[in-house]
Amino acid sequence: MSAGREPAGRAGATIVLATLAAGQFLMALDSSVMNVSIATVAEDVGTTVSGLQGAITAYTLVMAMLMISGGKVGAIIGRKRAFTIGCVIYGAGSATTSLAPNLTVLLLGWSLLEGVGAALILPAIVALVAGNFTVERRPAAYGLVTAAGAIAIALGPLIGGIATTYFSWRWVFAGEVVVVLGILLLARRLADAPPDRRPHLDVVGAVLSALGIGLFVLGILRSGSWGWFLPKPGAPAWLGISATVWLMLAGLLLTWLFLRWESRLTRLGAEPLVEPALLRNHQLTGGLTMFFFQYLVQMGVFFLVPLYLSVALGLSALMTGVRILPLSLTLLAAALAIPRFLPDVSPRRVVRLGILSMLTGALVMLAALDADADAAVVTVPLLLIGLGMGALASQLGSVTVSAVPDEKSAEVGGVQNTVTNLGASIGTALAGSIMIAALTTSFLTSIDQNPAVPDEVKARANTELAAGVPFLSDAQLTTVLDDANASPEVTTAALDANAEARLDGLRAALAVLAFAGLGALFFTQRIPATQPRAPGAGVAAGAGAPAPDGPGPAGPHPPHHPAGPADPTDPVHPARPR
Repeated sequence: MSAGREPAGRAGATIVLATLAAGQFLMALDSSVMNVSIATVAEDVGTTVSGLQGAITAYTLVMAMLMISGGKVGAIIGRKRAFTIGCVIYGAGSATTSLAPNLTVLLLGWSLLEGVGAALILPAIVALVAGNFTVERRPAAYGLVTAAGAIAIALGPLIGGIATTYFSWRWVFAGEVVVVLGILLLARRLADAPPDRRPHLDVVGAVLSALGIGLFVLGILRSGSWGWFLPKPGAPAWLGISATVWLMLAGLLLTWLFLRWESRLTRLGAEPLVEPALLRNHQLTGGLTMFFFQYLVQMGVFFLVPLYLSVALGLSALMTGVRILPLSLTLLAAALAIPRFLPDVSPRRVVRLGILSMLTGALVMLAALDADADAAVVTVPLLLIGLGMGALASQLGSVTVSAVPDEKSAEVGGVQNTVTNLGASIGTALAGSIMIAALTTSFLTSIDQNPAVPDEVKARANTELAAGVPFLSDAQLTTVLDDANASPEVTTAALDANAEARLDGLRAALAVLAFAGLGALFFTQRIPATQPRAPGAGVAAGAGAPAPDGPGPAGPHPPHHPAGPADPTDPVHPARPR
């Protein structure tokens, strides 16, 4: 893919980048903005908290199922057109959600329309960055675009808290419609050359990939309420095993059939939905693996920290969002500063240092959590985690796209966003299930060992709470105990046990996230040691190329024009016509 036209100087490049970053910001905002307003939204549309959580789950599911097909559709109709059509669909979904009188309309607008729109927009963003910026400027462009998405997740609770507290949650979705209109006006500056040939959509492959990924992700999303292996009381099961396992196994089987079908099409000379050879490209799979681990840790942290601040410490939605802001600051600083001031730095080194920074932040938070800790305890860990996320954001987008020819960028975008959705789903589900399991064990053990608690209360607690102790604040637990007419001794014992169990659950979940971050270090060898524009960068030229560790032939993205001195005030330059 080549740029169809050149943005008019620095101002044009800034507008193009702002347009794509705004699209990424908008797509990520929905993943976090309503988490602090679930109860209010549920009451407004006449449903339960579980019903609304189902709508959020369905949104993630629709995106995951359609992301690969959305990337292929972008290759067929043009990335710019896919981006604008996706924005129109997404805007229609936001408008529908803002006016939703009941759960059915909310599902139509939020879960279906916005999910379909996101599946068209996100792969197109990856391809449009490749089409509008030269290879040596892509790290900065991808860094800012990726940072915009992560910042949206960090600011989501703050935005949702302000809207719900002072206005209405509906204003968030109405505001998204306004943002979409602005994006559509600015999208005219995006460059997108028509494809040299008209690609073909592999319908069978699209169905197999959607079902396989959808079932696998659905199993992950339901693991918290169904159980990972042993079914929780009342949860669906088959042969004594949780439905989570069977859904994930069915998803893996269909995904295997999808890969076999794609290989068959390739042997017959037909056009597959995804080139199987792409998955043998060491640089591409290295970048995708890092994306997976980044989003696993990132979304796990974004799940745990707001819980600690809002439930354990009792902060309001507004103050919870304020306390998460340090992460956004270092994330944005690293994503912008690394490509600007270190344009020739080794991507592998930046990724490793970024992972180490995230790992250190998780360990510092793990060590700092204490019964006497206040909200300030999360500041330094979030600064470190944000720094690591920004470092990864500055490199990974360029690493994945530079691993393949430009015409494959939309296809890579679909796979990349599928991987990030998978990592985010697993990170959230894993953090939640580990936290509840540790919390439950700690709470019941504390109750059992407390002589002030009568034996019949202990037996009842072990029976009724075996499926999982909910993550409750002291005020919420006091209300429950008062309704049950608990004695003062039992109330005191339960409150003490709950306070300690909450910390035990958070510590266990953070330890698992830290372990995942440590595991990511073992996969960094596939990240290239030099930037794609550097002489001998050795970018994998075609599927199956080995990961470069030293000098090698130029990859598929050599500089398309002489690289003159970079303007230090302009980290991202527009692409010249190619």
